[in-house]
Formats: sequence, structure tokens, C-alpha cells
Amino acid sequence: MNKPVTRISASKFNQKHQSPETTLQVIDVRTQAEVNTESLDGCAHFPLQDLHCDALQDYLNKHSHDPSQPVYLLCASGQRATRAAEQLQPDIGNELVIVEGGINAIKQLGIDVPKGTSNVISLERQVRITAGSLVVIGVALGFFVSPGFYGLSAFVGAGLVFAGVTDSCGMGMALARMPWNK
Repeated sequence: MNKPVTRISASKFNQKHQSPETTLQVIDVRTQAEVNTESLDGCAHFPLQDLHCDALQDYLNKHSHDPSQPVYLLCASGQRATRAAEQLQPDIGNELVIVEGGINAIKQLGIDVPKGTSNVISLERQVRITAGSLVVIGVALGFFVSPGFYGLSAFVGAGLVFAGVTDSCGMGMALARMPWNK
């Protein structure tokens, strides 16, 4: 059942997405808040933090999706789409195609992405803001209160290194579950 996971450039994806002869099954794995801020027309939304193979397969079956046709995975930059593909590949019969660079790459091509009503910042920016804030707090507390607080900054730094090496971010997954991202 394991079909290969492939990648497609944002420009080739856009050509297919804009083609009147083709209907693509696109799954957006960003948080609800990110989708509410901006999203491509015709995408189904399954946030990565809540993604389950059974629910996606039920959706594909109900929407008469041809099992021989690929399922395109879209996120902000391609990282969450890659994790979604890894999670889905053993149980989904369709070929999974990751849109390289995600919605950010699509926007860089000058393609208009419809804006929503939400103003929530992207999950990636939330992670950078949170990590940076924790490092500054750890340094300030270490300097003014007790050197033991430098450990907070070290912990965040180690977490960032781990996220970079494994391409999985615990802080990002935790932030995705916050109420403002629902």
C-alpha cells in the first residue's frame, strides 16, 4: 500500500491547481488560525496536530476521490507537510505529494492567496517569538536573580538544536494546540 512520497515545486503545483481540466485534492495541514488568515481555494483542512489517517481516508472516500490520483499536502513552508506525509504514508493508498515551500513559496511567485478575517501570526513566527522570549527571560533571571536560571536559555537552545536535527518541533506542536490557534 505504500506509494512513494514525492515533491512538487510551487510553480508546477500552481499550474496544476489553476488548470480547468484538473481537480486536485489538496490537504492543508496548517493550524485553523493560519487557514483563517489565508488559504488557497479548494483545500481541505486537516491540522497536523489533529491529523489521523482514518479521518483523512473517510474524507477522501466521501468526496469520491480517485485512489489513483495523488493527494497534495500543503503547509506554510513544507516542513509540516513532510511530517504529515511521513505519518500518512503507511496507511493512505494514494500517492502523497508535498508542495515544496508551501503557501509561502506560492505567495513568492506573486500568486494571490485569498485573505481571511483572522490576524493570527504564523506558527513558525510564534515559535521564534516564544523561543527568543524564553532565552531573554532566562538570561535576565540568571543575571539578576540566580545563575541557575541560565539553564532556561540552555534548555531552549538545546530544543532548537533538536528541532533542527530531527525536523520536529515540540514547541511548535504545543503552540499549535493553544486556543488562539484553534
